[in-house]
Amino acid sequence: KTSIQSTAKKHQRPSQPQQITSNRRNIMLRIAQASSSSVVRRHVSNQIRNMSSTAKSSPLQGDAGRLGTQIHHKMTTFLAVTTPIYFLAPDDFSDGMMGKAFGSVLVLNISAHSWIGLNYVATDYVPKISKSLMGPARVASAGIGIITLLGLGKIALVGEGGIKGTLKALWTPKTEEEKESS
Repeated sequence: KTSIQSTAKKHQRPSQPQQITSNRRNIMLRIAQASSSSVVRRHVSNQIRNMSSTAKSSPLQGDAGRLGTQIHHKMTTFLAVTTPIYFLAPDDFSDGMMGKAFGSVLVLNISAHSWIGLNYVATDYVPKISKSLMGPARVASAGIGIITLLGLGKIALVGEGGIKGTLKALWTPKTEEEKESS
């Protein structure tokens, strides 16, 4: 009887308390694995952040440090608030000296915002291709920012009606006289 009873005990289903303990162990193992992978992810992201902050700082790095981020966020807020005000203002405002001054401030913010934003894009995606392309990518983003500044600056200061007048002209159909002359 003892050998049959011991064999039967081996093949019995685990009792309810044993099953609960086993399930708890499995759950705890899963939690430990999940938390350890998040710890590893956090460590890796901190290492990357430290590498980017300890690297030699270049004047072309518009996205470097807290200051770059704070400036970018403030410019975003400025553009989100003031751009609709500028475009909804009466045409008399945008044709005068105040319109040109405000257009110039808007141009500076747009070009700096695009330069810093392109640096963020370069920082995120260029190293996946090649880390040696970061320098040329930053030069290209600075070049795009300068071209934006010069082009929009010319429109804001010299263009009829400034930036607002130029954008209006894109959607205003040509008159008969303009069609004949072109």
